[in-house]
Amino acid sequence: MEVNNYEINTYYDGKNIIDNVEENSIAEELGIESGDTLISINNNPITDIIDYKYLITDDFVIITIQKRNGELWDLEIEKDYDEDIGITFTNPLIDKAKHCRNKCIFCFIDQLPKGMRETLYFKDDDSRLSFLQGNFITLTNLSDEEINRIIKYKLSPINISVHSTDPDLRIKMLNNKNAGKVFDILNRFSDAGIEMNCQIVLVPGINDGDNLRKTLVDLSSLYPRVSSVAVVPVGLTKYREGLCQIKTYDYETANEILDFIHNNQEKYLKSIDTRFIFASDEFYILAKRTFPEYEDYEGFPQYENGVGLIRSFYSEVEEALKDIKENSFLNENYIIATGMLAYDFIKEIASMVTTKIKGLKLKVVPIRNEFFGEKITVSGLVTGKDLINQLKGLLCEEKLIIPRSMLKSDEKVFLDNVTVNDINNILNTKVIISDVDGGKFIDIFKNDMR
Repeated sequence: MEVNNYEINTYYDGKNIIDNVEENSIAEELGIESGDTLISINNNPITDIIDYKYLITDDFVIITIQKRNGELWDLEIEKDYDEDIGITFTNPLIDKAKHCRNKCIFCFIDQLPKGMRETLYFKDDDSRLSFLQGNFITLTNLSDEEINRIIKYKLSPINISVHSTDPDLRIKMLNNKNAGKVFDILNRFSDAGIEMNCQIVLVPGINDGDNLRKTLVDLSSLYPRVSSVAVVPVGLTKYREGLCQIKTYDYETANEILDFIHNNQEKYLKSIDTRFIFASDEFYILAKRTFPEYEDYEGFPQYENGVGLIRSFYSEVEEALKDIKENSFLNENYIIATGMLAYDFIKEIASMVTTKIKGLKLKVVPIRNEFFGEKITVSGLVTGKDLINQLKGLLCEEKLIIPRSMLKSDEKVFLDNVTVNDINNILNTKVIISDVDGGKFIDIFKNDMR
């Protein structure tokens, strides 16, 4: 279960303040500036970013702007249909994010220790974030008005955490009396032409087995509107005092799940010409199995959900290494820090790279997650303190490579508030941040060879 360290702005004061005006944009030509406030479009108030995106699409619009000195400007704009005018807002949603009222038995946020950044404890369940940023939502916190709005605005694709289509079981898993209505809502979206990607967080003995089989039958009946289903294993930290006692997957049970998924993939390939259901990378690593071929992921529809990340990265590295000339040389030493889950894979990548680039030394160091507990093995949940404690004494003249997934999406900050500068100073090294992209990973060494 890979985690994107994106934190949501939970504050909104009711003002649609413009944060940035794009250079050479329509907005800049009209004199709109950072700090101005958007009041309305065609006399319609803007309640959130969906309203804005919907109303701004017309080829003729009248927008009302309040300048920082209080003046109101009515601006008539002729433009191409669907052309953006080039503004962004201090609050990307132009609204407060909607809070999740579920009490899921596997909720990761409920397993966080005290004393972390306040924004990390915010549980979002906002359909707008699903449409705009790919977040998964449960549909349990939507009113009929909000469901109708999704249909009206054709918010598609939308990512949905299903877990089970059995009403009673889903109510039990999510601890929300509204959770049993999920399949009815999925049907409404399907009838309206809304494309959906679904995920199932699998909990041993709870929603696997016959229940998983029924959930797949239900979801596949909505194909092609439900275009893919990802199955990911539950993640447990050591901070579960007072929470539901649940198990994790191991070698044996992960293999059972993969057998089930592969059998169903073959069935769906014959019946609907797609594999439809995909297992997260974590299952393959737990089961010690070879990853499917690149083509088997069918365009990686659930890449951000940790499905196919490793196969994609491997293929990107292979392709990038083709551009490295034979007998290339680089006299540099690097340490690559990774989570325990990806250790063997990153070692294999390191071997591929050092075979092609002579003189290059890459040492891969797996970081045990002492902060959250050793059952958490993904790179995206490695903290700065664990990194420091486990790399002390290992670094001499080596540069340190870390994956960007360890950091907050828009800042060089780890989950425990340790910064990249802290790592630089404490370990007396140069930290290089690598995107989860094989080509950009190889660029690190290509740039040093110049």
